[in-house]
Amino acid sequence: MGVILNSKVIFDNKKYFELQTKEILNRVSKFSKLYLEFGGKLLTDYHAARVLPGYKFDVKTRILQEISDKSAIIYCVCAKDLQRGRVRADFGLTYDNVVIKEINDLRENNLFVVGVVITRFEKESAAVKFKTRLENLGEIVYTSPEIPGYPQDIDKVIGIEGFGKYPYIKTDREIIIVTGAGGGSGKMSVCLSQVYHNNMNKINAGYAKLETFPIWNLELEHPVNLAYEAATADLLDRNQIDPFHMDMYSIKAINYNRDIENFEIMKKLIDKIVNKDNFVLTYNSPTDMGVNMAKQGIVDDDAVRNAAKQEIIRRYFRYRKEFFFGIESLSTLNRMNDIMLKSRIKPEERECVIPARNNYSSAKEKDPLNKTFSAALILHNNKIIIGKSSKLLHAESAVILNAIKIIAGIQDNIDLLPESIIKQIQTLRTDLFKMNYTRLNLEETLITLAISAATNPTAKICLEKLNDLSGC
Repeated sequence: MGVILNSKVIFDNKKYFELQTKEILNRVSKFSKLYLEFGGKLLTDYHAARVLPGYKFDVKTRILQEISDKSAIIYCVCAKDLQRGRVRADFGLTYDNVVIKEINDLRENNLFVVGVVITRFEKESAAVKFKTRLENLGEIVYTSPEIPGYPQDIDKVIGIEGFGKYPYIKTDREIIIVTGAGGGSGKMSVCLSQVYHNNMNKINAGYAKLETFPIWNLELEHPVNLAYEAATADLLDRNQIDPFHMDMYSIKAINYNRDIENFEIMKKLIDKIVNKDNFVLTYNSPTDMGVNMAKQGIVDDDAVRNAAKQEIIRRYFRYRKEFFFGIESLSTLNRMNDIMLKSRIKPEERECVIPARNNYSSAKEKDPLNKTFSAALILHNNKIIIGKSSKLLHAESAVILNAIKIIAGIQDNIDLLPESIIKQIQTLRTDLFKMNYTRLNLEETLITLAISAATNPTAKICLEKLNDLSGC
């Protein structure tokens, strides 16, 4: 049903699944065909799983499986993202590889993918190459051009020089799920263009949006909604009270700035596209467009608040790390600092922070010139494990090895990885790849552990305990 801590359900995933599925079917009942924009991660929503303990990261996939006989999927990717080699952080994959991976994953879950739309396509070399690659794999690929003035120039957008240039993707399914590789993939423009084409062909098609966050019926500064701001700090998104919803219904509803800013334009586009004689649903606010039932799954609000605060701190450290490596900008870091202040939380409220810092300080006191780093991890039983970097391993690698040894009941003085093997890897890196930095990172450490498990029973036992760290 949900994650149970102290025998108490925090988020009722079963209830959410049932209500969310019912709400989608209710919305589609108002049209002959519904184009449903799916925001966030479709297959693996780990952010939702972290801030709503008990939310299953694949629940959206399960919802789609429930309505699979009525639905089809259009997958979008932006040509500009392909051209610049944009990487999705959760997989560490460039967007071209993300598209192929997710389409394969969707089909493995018995979901019907109509095809891929490369949006804002202007014959970019990377996009042309990717289109050929997909076609060679047997995929149906469509391209949609950049529309100058989109979405403000409504007369042009709703015409032969706008959506008229977009492909008409025909399907006999009632629900068309439009998803994408990430934010800015062009999902909304694809949805609206298909509504346009359908209504030109006398088919009563409509549009709706499933965004889990922000949760519209939680308060503006609820930690779950602030955690969404933290997750999109690099986009500088901000949650706001939906003024259109307030004016129409006198109800506070939370949406984010881009949807609110664009609503009047989106409403004019939709109103101009649809057949007024057949259209049975009017959107009076961006919140009206949504079909989000996440709040109804929350059972223990205090526990959810705490989980969301932990996620905000996690994002804070992640952005700092990415800034250090030159990946993130100063504006993102400043935005994250503002969110921390607004949330009234400090980094030290994540329990592993102080032990990691103390371990680091202790090492520096012993040898001020030693470039030692430290990491800490909290196990499910609240025991805190620490690890520090050495000439052989990164701190993250050390703390994971220490943790699985504790779980497996292996003595601390027993080495899981023979030093001789690590040094062979280091020699390969220095002599062949001409690298100066030879400590094994976490991925390399786990690969080495897996190899060692073939001949070392102790390493095999510890390798099998890795799953016990899930969620730590």
